[in-house]
Amino acid sequence: MISATTPWPYPTLFAHRGGGSLAPENTLAAIKMGLSHQFTAVEFDVKLSLDHIAHLMHDDTLERTTTGTGLVATQSMAALEKLDAGAWHSAGFIGERIPRFSAVMQYLRNHAMCANVEIKPCPQRERETGEAIAGWCSEFSRASVVKPLLSSFSLDALLAARAVSADLPIGFLVETPEQSHLATLAKLNAVSLHCHHATLTRERVDFFHQHGYRVMTYTVNDEARVAELIAMKVDGIFTDNLAVMAKKFGGALANGGQKPLLSA
Repeated sequence: MISATTPWPYPTLFAHRGGGSLAPENTLAAIKMGLSHQFTAVEFDVKLSLDHIAHLMHDDTLERTTTGTGLVATQSMAALEKLDAGAWHSAGFIGERIPRFSAVMQYLRNHAMCANVEIKPCPQRERETGEAIAGWCSEFSRASVVKPLLSSFSLDALLAARAVSADLPIGFLVETPEQSHLATLAKLNAVSLHCHHATLTRERVDFFHQHGYRVMTYTVNDEARVAELIAMKVDGIFTDNLAVMAKKFGGALANGGQKPLLSA
């Protein structure tokens, strides 16, 4: 289990939703795009189909990123896999499909990549989604040096995930970091707090570091702001601006190996 006394194994920069703005989000094409820009760490969203199969998807509805309509929760995986999940982005991705979580994890394993897996449950499916994804992450990560980092805005989903696995690292997602979040982080035995970058100050980063938690932040596309956040010693930054960030901050794409926050 990652803790305050162990080195942080993740790079500073993560490709948001797999490939940032360069590919249709939450697809294998996106993750391949991230890797092609030297990102060895990716972030993506996972939810369950009607028949309890985990797949990559952000929204509760299909219209924005697929050729389908209606609620994701009402669709079987077979139905979801028939939809086009790339045409909305650009002509070059027509025919891209919604990927199963298992296929994505296998790709990550084959290419020595690591991930922040955001648990994105459909309404009223928080606990079952957290349990299922934690179980599959535990199974997939047995042969991995770096375990996937699970995160969610849903406390119920994260509590369910923690009940399944005592070892998987967990991050709690919020908009604005507050001192009151310490109690939730402790309850989850979490390793990190994830928040919007506009709410971050050096004082807030230092506060959570002093209490033994890493700080991750979303979604930062301005290179000047990334430089500020790196200077604040933020531990992870999610970005859509892959080409620029890879060129400007290539060193932040390498695995962490940073010193512990607290002495043993």
